[in-house]
Amino acid sequence: MKTLVKIGIVLTLSATAQASIGSSPETLIKNTTDKVLSELKTNRKVLLGDHEKLYALVDNIVLPHFDFERMSRLVLGRYWRDATDSQRSRFVAEFKNLLVRTYATALFEYTDQRILYKPFRMKEGDKRAVVKTEIELGDAPNVPLNYSLQVNGDAWKVYDITIDGISLVTNYRLAYSRTIQTEGLDALIKSLGVRNQAPALK
Repeated sequence: MKTLVKIGIVLTLSATAQASIGSSPETLIKNTTDKVLSELKTNRKVLLGDHEKLYALVDNIVLPHFDFERMSRLVLGRYWRDATDSQRSRFVAEFKNLLVRTYATALFEYTDQRILYKPFRMKEGDKRAVVKTEIELGDAPNVPLNYSLQVNGDAWKVYDITIDGISLVTNYRLAYSRTIQTEGLDALIKSLGVRNQAPALK
C-alpha cells in the first residue's frame, strides 16, 4: 500500500500541471499525465541521476498546481484553528516540502502502471470535481485511485487523493494528530523540518 500511495502521488501531481477552469478536470488529468510520464520515460536516467534536476522538475509541476494551504487545513483539522499565523505558515511550508520529496522518491518506483479512467460526471458551474481512475497491476486486482479537485482562483487544484479507499489527507491527519496531542504542533513542525533536511534520494 505504501508503494501504491507513492504511485498515486506521482500520477496526481503529474496530472495537475496546466490545470485551468476552461478544461474538464478529466481531460487535464489524461493529457498532462501522458505528457509528464512520457518525459519521465525519456529522461529517467538523467532525472534520477541528478537530484537537483529531479527536484526542479517536481517544483515546476507541483508547487503552482496543488492547494497546499487547503490540504494543510484539512490535515490539521481543529489544530489549524488554534494555530498561530506563524505555525500555519511553517506547517504549510514543511508539509509542501514533504510532498515534493515524497513525489521525487515515488519517481523511482513508477514502472509504467496502466491507468484506467472511469466515467466522469460534472455539472456546468461545479467548483469541485472527483476524477475516478484505477491502477492496473497485472495479475493483482485493480486499485481505485480518485482525485479530488476544487477551483481556487482561476485554476483547478488537487486537495486530496484517495487510493483504494484511503484518503491521503485523512491518513496524514490521523498520524499527525497523535504527535500534536502528545508533543504539540511545534514539535510536529520541527520533526517535519528534520525529515525534509534528511539526505537526498539514494
